[in-house]
Amino acid sequence: MKTRIFLFFLLFPVLHAEVLAQPGQVVKVIVGPDHDDWTYKPGETAKFNVMVIRDGNLIKDVTVSYKVGPEKMDPTKTEDNVVLKKGTLTIDGGTMRTPGFLRCEVVAKVDGKEYRGLATAAFDPLRIQPTVENPADFVQFWEKAKEENSKIPIDARMTLLPERCTEKVNVYHVNLQNFRPGSRFYGILCVPKAEGKYPALLRVPGAGVRPYNGDVSTAEKGVITFEVGIHGVPVNMEPAVYQNLGAGPLNRYFTFNLDDKDQYYYKRVYLGCVRSIDFIFTLPQFDGSNLAVTGGSQGGALSIITAGLDSRVKYLAAYYPALSDLTGYLKNRAGGWPHVLDKNNAAVHNTKAKLETIGYYDVVNFARQVKVPGLYSWGFNDEVCPPTSMYAAYNVITAPKELLLALETGHWTYPEQREKVEAWLMEKLQVR
Repeated sequence: MKTRIFLFFLLFPVLHAEVLAQPGQVVKVIVGPDHDDWTYKPGETAKFNVMVIRDGNLIKDVTVSYKVGPEKMDPTKTEDNVVLKKGTLTIDGGTMRTPGFLRCEVVAKVDGKEYRGLATAAFDPLRIQPTVENPADFVQFWEKAKEENSKIPIDARMTLLPERCTEKVNVYHVNLQNFRPGSRFYGILCVPKAEGKYPALLRVPGAGVRPYNGDVSTAEKGVITFEVGIHGVPVNMEPAVYQNLGAGPLNRYFTFNLDDKDQYYYKRVYLGCVRSIDFIFTLPQFDGSNLAVTGGSQGGALSIITAGLDSRVKYLAAYYPALSDLTGYLKNRAGGWPHVLDKNNAAVHNTKAKLETIGYYDVVNFARQVKVPGLYSWGFNDEVCPPTSMYAAYNVITAPKELLLALETGHWTYPEQREKVEAWLMEKLQVR
């Protein structure tokens, strides 16, 4: 196994980073661990430095409250109405005895309004182990599902979108047959116009219900791109249609049929990602070999899942993968999005049937199957996809892997971060 970890955008200059994280806020609450790499050994004390700033200057005599504890868990230390005479404070956050993440959240009250900042200290994160069960027949379950899906004709239907085409790229709205006869899987295909054979990039989506425009800019560099939706509806309708679907029949789609591993919502989705690769391989412009998959959040999960399911994927790049180690909450630590087993949802979803289904769909168990080089990127302050859950998946990957950390980021990325990931993908796909 080859693994590399890159750190950038550390604590300093924290003011610049916090401005990006909280656009439009006059007051910034800046929190940072006292280790530059935000990482500690189990048993070592983590201290958090706090600054409250307005217009580039410390606010004197500001009142703050704070809480410290394992991420997504009840705090182990709280303090209210602390007056910062000089606008700064150092908090003794304590320690963790086992690998994990300790989060410090600070709220400042200024002119009757509350402003929040946080930082998350890591304790030996590369030793975090997953909690989710790995079904004995996991591989056989998905091999059977793929085999059944392969018997359904692709029946690809491509519609040119002249208004989206450019001088160098043709853009198509595409739908494929997937999962059962008549069920469709939609996306936007961008193909370079010039004669030749090209590598391909499958872009898989984050959570939610929305339209897609396709990745024209990457296609103009000489890459076939296919950006897919997952919900079995066209991806070029008016935005109001998706808003209505998201608030109505697709609300909380990630819980649909969770008690049945053969009918769970994501089965059609995972197979749809494989079907998308089937389609790419039918394109005469595809070079027949160089194929990568990428996405963030739910898309980060689908990137790992697709690479784990389909050996035709040669590279993957995943931002803050969701759906990772969902059962963490049952072991008193953070679990992955969509947090179906946290204290707000466990009463509904902590059943034998649903726990069985989770084992077949959790990213961790697909990560075990990944055999190709991957670039992974996230931050320690992510409150949507907790780093505990993401490391649980990352740590079981035995294929060559690189971890690009932007420590203070939450569920978002810096432009430079995306530039590095895109450059990595283009290098792997041999695009010059």
